[in-house]
Amino acid sequence: MSELALLGGPKVRTKPFPAYRTIGEEEKAAVNRVMDSGVLSRYLGAHHEDFMGGPEVRSFEAEWAAATGARHALAVNSASSGLHCAIGAAGVGPGDEVIVTPYSITVSATAPIVFNAVPVFADIDPETWCLSPQSIRERITPRTRAIIVVHIFGQAADMDPIMDLARQHNLVVIEDCAQAPFGMYKGRPVGTLGHMGVFSLNYHKHIHTGEGGVVTTNDPVLAEKISLIRNHAEAVVAAKGVGDLTNMLGFNFRMGEIEAAIGRCQLAKGATLVDERRRNVQHLEKRLGGVPELILPQERTGDKHVYYTHTLRHDPAKTEVGRDLYVEAIKAELPLTEGREGEGVLVRAGYVKPIYLQPMFLTQTAYGRAQCPFRCPHYDGKQDYRAGLCPDAEAANASIMIHELMRPPMTDADLNDVANAFLKVHDNLGSLLDFSLRRAA
Repeated sequence: MSELALLGGPKVRTKPFPAYRTIGEEEKAAVNRVMDSGVLSRYLGAHHEDFMGGPEVRSFEAEWAAATGARHALAVNSASSGLHCAIGAAGVGPGDEVIVTPYSITVSATAPIVFNAVPVFADIDPETWCLSPQSIRERITPRTRAIIVVHIFGQAADMDPIMDLARQHNLVVIEDCAQAPFGMYKGRPVGTLGHMGVFSLNYHKHIHTGEGGVVTTNDPVLAEKISLIRNHAEAVVAAKGVGDLTNMLGFNFRMGEIEAAIGRCQLAKGATLVDERRRNVQHLEKRLGGVPELILPQERTGDKHVYYTHTLRHDPAKTEVGRDLYVEAIKAELPLTEGREGEGVLVRAGYVKPIYLQPMFLTQTAYGRAQCPFRCPHYDGKQDYRAGLCPDAEAANASIMIHELMRPPMTDADLNDVANAFLKVHDNLGSLLDFSLRRAA
């Protein structure tokens, strides 16, 4: 049995893992097509035939809608912008509350603040790490206006009971699908289960345009509001004859023609890239299924997990070696990944600190001297953001292990090196525990 690299032994692998590169000749040709046309953007912030953008943007939107089964798809310059559009379209404003997850990128919780609404954190399901329907139920008040549900790590939240709650309380549901494009819930595509869905095209997502996003909806009224908020609403509503001016303060969240052209190529590859991720995860889990201290993610019947990351849980009942040292030992066995050398080995202990422990929430400081939205005169509620608010989210961050070493173009040989690193650590748990005790002494 080889000694752990952390303790001076040889690594499982020293050759860097291959980069995740989805850009190819198709995208290069598409960019050249746009460059040759001379039209890099065709948006006008006015009531005009170009208000909805140029030919690449419009084609990309139509193709995205067809691929996801949505009636409307609107391209934006980021998923963050898409969340802002969706919150605005939902009519959220001062005095309102929006139920959000504590376990995601911060914008999943800060988007309501852009419209001076207050985020209320519900806890997560400890099995899926998505919002718990029961916790949502407990957080609903007369001030609740919307719910932002994040399909985290590529797995869909349990949407049916969430939509039941939304119908009971007349709430708008926004799906944050940034990590779950092409995912399914009970045979239905994410992004079409709630009232609006928001997708990311950031460079480290399943498919990408460098930066970008898409908002989907089946509601034509919401689609119009999204398009207005995206593109200088206040300058357009009069000529367009818009009657409801709620949140019709527009931004410039527009996607350019080059990004849209790249997006069309990426969209065509999306299903194949997701299938490769799923196959790679299955390969790894066949190798790791017998490791008792690892709890593998589960895929519900009828769902399609698209594995933005491969997220495991460390079971402390099966080993006295702590999660952080366990991950440190695995990382010591593996190399960097091409193109992301500055990030270290792509294995992590935990994901993010629960969002409510960020300074904005602990101090309840956002806009101006009136401390809106948390303590402004329009809000008659009170939030207490502090440790212990969402115990399942806090426990998850203390137990999960995340790695990205299942993305294409990882080969079976590459995946076997990843699995062998985990297995080597498992086989050396005794020496690792001794090391831990010596380090603590």
